[in-house]
Amino acid sequence: MLEIQIQRSGSGSDRVSLSGRLDTHSYQQLDDALAPLLATSTPGSLVLDLSLLEYISSAGIRSIFKARKAQAANGGKLLVVNPQPQIQKVFDVVKAVPLNDIFGSVAEADAYLDAMQRKVLEGDDGDDD
Repeated sequence: MLEIQIQRSGSGSDRVSLSGRLDTHSYQQLDDALAPLLATSTPGSLVLDLSLLEYISSAGIRSIFKARKAQAANGGKLLVVNPQPQIQKVFDVVKAVPLNDIFGSVAEADAYLDAMQRKVLEGDDGDDD
């Protein structure tokens, strides 16, 4: 379950706080919530606060990248703040090697991301390989 809180700002910097799970069942909820914020042609920043996000799948990553691209097209920026360690690990993996370059399917990518986030939560971040 994903919960989304939006704090609009008159100064051109809106904040969106996410809690719960951002996955194949909830990414559309995020896309729908962000659509009005991204529709504006006024450049500004959109801050995604992930301090309470527990899990992210490849569908969630795609939603964030799509929002980032839309924000950039308007001359703005999308900033991600306060990711939990397991969420940061996902961003690190995606930065290092794009998911579509290393997995044969979305299901395979999500299985990998799920296992990796579980390891981080259990105290083994997998960096000692």
